[in-house]
Amino acid sequence: MRVKAVMLRILRQQGHDKRTIGLMILAPMLVLTLMSFIFNGAEYHPKIGVVNAPLSFINKLEDNDAKIVRYSEYEAENALELSKIDAVINFRGGIPYIKLEGSDPSKSNAVIRLTQNALQQTISMIKPDITYLYGYKNMSSFDNFGPILIGFFIFFFVFLIAGVSFLSERDTGTLERILATPLRRWELVMGYILGFGVFTILQSSLIAWYSISILNIMMVGSFILVLLITILTALVALTIGTFISAYANNELQMIQFIPIIVVPQVFFSGLFDLSTMTPWLQYIGRIMPLWYAADALRNIMIRGKGWNDIATDVVVLIAFCAFFTVANILALKKHRKI
Repeated sequence: MRVKAVMLRILRQQGHDKRTIGLMILAPMLVLTLMSFIFNGAEYHPKIGVVNAPLSFINKLEDNDAKIVRYSEYEAENALELSKIDAVINFRGGIPYIKLEGSDPSKSNAVIRLTQNALQQTISMIKPDITYLYGYKNMSSFDNFGPILIGFFIFFFVFLIAGVSFLSERDTGTLERILATPLRRWELVMGYILGFGVFTILQSSLIAWYSISILNIMMVGSFILVLLITILTALVALTIGTFISAYANNELQMIQFIPIIVVPQVFFSGLFDLSTMTPWLQYIGRIMPLWYAADALRNIMIRGKGWNDIATDVVVLIAFCAFFTVANILALKKHRKI
């Protein structure tokens, strides 16, 4: 009977917590739906630019489902620089010169396999000359995914710690006591962001240094720019975490927001190839802050790009941070109107 009484108390307690029940049911459904979209995407077909290539060779590549675009030499180099294609194959003196974009080893290997197969069936055993615009021949998958993982782990841990810490301020009554003072909402929010921001800057700097210097993740760009992006990523996670915590009643609910806020960003950050998905699904990635962080980090660390190439990502991350800072100020209205 006592066991039954405890069981009934738990059931009644959970029954009154409709938010927890909703998150327990809807969050797994959301994640599974996203996974079905992602893993049921079409097979990836390499995009190859060709210059002065024999028609028989081009036809054989197209028979193997490669996407072929004919270019002049200048157009091909420009398209490769902008990562619009995976490789350029330029025939000079009957020799195929393959220049790979190189930032994604799986795509580079796919291009090499298709090209070698097409050459064997059309122009006998001519050995192609292979070079890389970015990356290198034995580049590992960890080098490719490393920049994305740096952004993700910074975002995840800052989001969780900031949210739980701000929630603890409410549970212990500290927030209510602060709100009883003449302090304005924006002053309180900015104080929390700057206070936690010091630790997030330290955390993101150490993670970036450790990943590059100790784990030897590929790094060909500016470390200062990497620090800038990781700090902005941490600040975005901080503002989102504190905003979400305003609508969580306990630590369990804060954790339950992870499948809704954090997990979808993993799917659209670049860990999975979005180009094989339907266009409307690809556009979802553009509303995820982690997509911009990962894009900037890959451009810096793998492609060696500078400020001009990551400026858009920086502006968008700053915009996310500003938006959720304002959202935090407005969210405090539920605790006190000032």
